[in-house]
Amino acid sequence: MTVLTIRMPDDKHKRLKTLAEYRQVSVDTLIDDLSTRALAEFDGEVRFRARAARGDPARRLELLDTLDRHFS
Repeated sequence: MTVLTIRMPDDKHKRLKTLAEYRQVSVDTLIDDLSTRALAEFDGEVRFRARAARGDPARRLELLDTLDRHFS
């Protein structure tokens, strides 16, 4: 495991500490959880963009038109 030292404004640290207390976890655990979420979001975006790049633009537009007709 790696030890990480970060600098942030005092008010942000206080807010993170308050959030951690509210969730009944340590600030370390909170930061670890938030980092995990950020990485999962990034991984999902990378996968989505890779799939979109391989797809057929005409087919994508066709699907969007179908959704528009269905939900309009």
